[in-house]
Amino acid sequence: MQLLADQDWHDMKDERWNAYGQATYISSWKPAFPAQYTNLNGTPHSLLPNAERSFTGTVTAYFGLKAWQGSEIYLAPEMISELPLSDLKGLGGSIQNFELQKSGSVSATWYKSRFYLKQTISMGGDSHHVVSGPLQLAGNADSRRLVITGGNLSILDIFDKNSYAADLRQQFLNMAFLTNAAYDFAADARGYSVGLAAEYYFDDWTFRLGRFATPQNPNDLPLDFRIFKYYGDQVEIEHRHRLFTQPGAVRLLAYRNHERMGRWDDAIAAYQANPAQNAANCTSFNYDSANSSAPDLCWVRKANVKMGIGINLEQQLFDDVGVFLRGMVSDGKTEVYSYTSADRSLSFGSLIGGDRWGRHYDALGIAYASSWISAGHAEYLRLGGVDGFIGDGNLRYRPEQVVDIYYKLRLLPSAWMTLDYQHIANPAYNADRGPVDVYGVRAHFEF
Repeated sequence: MQLLADQDWHDMKDERWNAYGQATYISSWKPAFPAQYTNLNGTPHSLLPNAERSFTGTVTAYFGLKAWQGSEIYLAPEMISELPLSDLKGLGGSIQNFELQKSGSVSATWYKSRFYLKQTISMGGDSHHVVSGPLQLAGNADSRRLVITGGNLSILDIFDKNSYAADLRQQFLNMAFLTNAAYDFAADARGYSVGLAAEYYFDDWTFRLGRFATPQNPNDLPLDFRIFKYYGDQVEIEHRHRLFTQPGAVRLLAYRNHERMGRWDDAIAAYQANPAQNAANCTSFNYDSANSSAPDLCWVRKANVKMGIGINLEQQLFDDVGVFLRGMVSDGKTEVYSYTSADRSLSFGSLIGGDRWGRHYDALGIAYASSWISAGHAEYLRLGGVDGFIGDGNLRYRPEQVVDIYYKLRLLPSAWMTLDYQHIANPAYNADRGPVDVYGVRAHFEF
């Protein structure tokens, strides 16, 4: 019996394997809102002005295995069922539910969200304990180490993390708070990719870089594995600190995508030179616009570069109060390829723990986000063009803005319910439409 105790089948302090799971259901409802026009001249990407209901349901399993010294293998099969507002059209940088996918349907769809290998090479420094969790085996890690991760995963598993605005199954619901809205990170229509990343930890500093595959077509599911021809590169520098004894972090992130995408000015110029090169006449990949008087990106897609740089701040103020801020500027010359329709973005907010009113596991969050598009992007939309998510047929440009307020209530040790309210001004950057109110309920279970 002593031999069995010495060789415990699962040591929670130094795991050889673990298994976790989650289930999340989000229901959203928007009442009718004012709009001077909708889908003008056959342009199909307006948020419908009538009352609508939306939902998502996801189930994910997380499996981790320690294969050899310093190596960890992770697998995460996932299921989604969804019904978006207006077929996921009409919102730019502030899509109301981060779980929504371009390829989803009401019928349950199973897929492999993650399957990757992580290799850690220790280089000394102080040792600290790593707690067990989804996609994380418990053990010890040195403060100086090199971590190499390769396989099928989300770029956001590694880059642009934030303690107060990243885990949207427990935090804010709006996609503007998942990452920088202007961060057009390489991903398929579900938000995942295949690639390789390296992280070098040196005490309070971390340096990250990675290259990942991009979709074959914008906002589409199949990836293009010609990773030396079309790719998404990113580099991030992080510094962790203490300010008046409270922890915080500063992160600088830059990305550069090389993809087969269209430029706004090229699409406009092609249409002006030959009106037959309009949206309705497209025969290659486009967004099914019937507007024969509008330019379209399908005529001008070729190898182009998109770049952006952003900052990500988090700071704990008290034991149960923290704040965050993100901001990013992308060059705004080319179409949105993988993420939201935004060329510049800013978000900030605060999370307050329930200790202040005697509910330790509850939380209150309030945040604001604003997104902008470039002059070329705005002119393309004003002329009736569409991108992956937006296009009303005309445009009176204003920045798109959202306020997201939620209260998370712990019902059981592994179950939470969240009430959420969002107010979205100038949906799709159009002052002729909106504002839009969205009311949400989220049920989240962990096991």
